[in-house]
Amino acid sequence: MKIGFIGFGNMAQALVDGLLLKEAIRPEEIFVCAKNWEKLKKNAEERGINPCRTAEETAERSDLVVVAVKPYLVAEVLEPVRGLLREKTVVSVAAGFPYDRYEEILLPGTHHLSTIPNTPVAVGEGIIICEQQHSLTEEEYGQFETLFSRIAVIQQVQTAQLSVAGNLSGCGPAFAAMFIEALADGAVKHGLPRELSYRLASQMVAGTGKMQQFLGTHPGAMKDAVCSPGGLTIKGVAALERGGFRGAVIDAMDAVEGD
Repeated sequence: MKIGFIGFGNMAQALVDGLLLKEAIRPEEIFVCAKNWEKLKKNAEERGINPCRTAEETAERSDLVVVAVKPYLVAEVLEPVRGLLREKTVVSVAAGFPYDRYEEILLPGTHHLSTIPNTPVAVGEGIIICEQQHSLTEEEYGQFETLFSRIAVIQQVQTAQLSVAGNLSGCGPAFAAMFIEALADGAVKHGLPRELSYRLASQMVAGTGKMQQFLGTHPGAMKDAVCSPGGLTIKGVAALERGGFRGAVIDAMDAVEGD
């Protein structure tokens, strides 16, 4: 399968980097286009992939086309290639563009799927939220899932849940990174070297997440399992509760959802 990216910003680059890292596709099977040709050529050459001058060239040379431009540019950029896209599998990573909006933009009969990936796809540990409503055939969706499951958990949600699921997985890395940084700052305050603090905090977060996924344990039970009576951990938990830790995290989700 040859994959084309219309738009090659941070998210498109993260997807390509993950696919190449996991050897899910060969570099020569990836085609990319973007407005700034010199920047595109440099980014493409670094990865060994094919830069294209136009969206038309990208679509013509690809089987699956990923729409990765800014949301406000989607309609304008796709207008000249609507005929070509009708013969392709179209996957969108543009936030705020669910199935119904693409039905208004693309030609009738175009097979398309709206998704929201997050940046950890770059290291093969991402999440790709997929809108349950789509027009891909069973074979096309299977090909998409087989390819991108190499770099992400593929999770379908209803259209009404697309925003919150996308914000949880898409904004969450920033919140998690702040937690890692804060933990490391605390360790540095007490004498641990910074790089070691970052390394240990990051591995702790990654390992805890993996353990929860593997065991399916309620997060509260995992917390309880570490909190011995009168021990250090429960004292730290109490300090987080006094600081409004849970409320602050919920407030952050409220903020990104516009509540």
